Amino acid sequence: MTQTSIASWNINSVRARIGIVEKFLREEAPDVLCLQETKVECGLFPKQMFEDLGYRHIVTNGQRMHHGVAIVSKLPLTDVRKYDWQANGEARHVGVTLPSGVRLDNVYIPAGGDIPDRALNPKFGQKLDFLGRMTEWAGALADTPTVLTGDFNVAPLESDVWNHKALLDVVSHTPVEVDTLARLQAAAGWIDLGRQFVAPPTPLYTWWSYRAKDWEASNRGRRLDHMWVTPEIRDAAQSHRVVQPARSWERPSDHIPLVTEFAF
Repeated sequence: MTQTSIASWNINSVRARIGIVEKFLREEAPDVLCLQETKVECGLFPKQMFEDLGYRHIVTNGQRMHHGVAIVSKLPLTDVRKYDWQANGEARHVGVTLPSGVRLDNVYIPAGGDIPDRALNPKFGQKLDFLGRMTEWAGALADTPTVLTGDFNVAPLESDVWNHKALLDVVSHTPVEVDTLARLQAAAGWIDLGRQFVAPPTPLYTWWSYRAKDWEASNRGRRLDHMWVTPEIRDAAQSHRVVQPARSWERPSDHIPLVTEFAF
């Protein structure tokens, strides 16, 4: 059994922020990095920097200017999968199998627009439907050891947002989204590693809006990014942390990376 570190980061354009991605990889050196919101077509993904740092196994699911996910790895990757859980062709999922036999699925769940009503806002309905299709998928995993990570665009717990009452009607923390995510979690008995290692009610955030003049001082964060595992590998997770200093790096993403160390 070996140690495997897996990181996840919504980078908000991998080409625009290639410098801080390189900084993160040099400082943290995870074995695998899952990226969301890469905003680049597959053929234009900036592979050279990753390959120069030893990340020679790269799988992407991209599209021009929007969405997009990628997995870059020092370890060989097999069984590449790309699911269209929104049924509209958007590039929001890529999955692989690691040498240990563990599945790794990287997802960028839709944000859902601004109005939490599917009748008034089709984007909100699409988000709920996306989660519904993921729930069907998760229910059929059949005891397959799996890591599910990415930007879920839902902050489920009261301590996952800076002000629970103020955000109850704000997309990402509404009761219907929280309930829908809970059904997904129950479908495979997913373990939320963020809250396994940082128990509530301790606040834990992974996103701070660009609109804040001083994000750190106001600290109006939300935990939108997650890493879940199926029960078979719960005990394989040795540590889990967020890299909050990355929010202050030059031209940062509004999200920060997650890093989990596994024994597999």
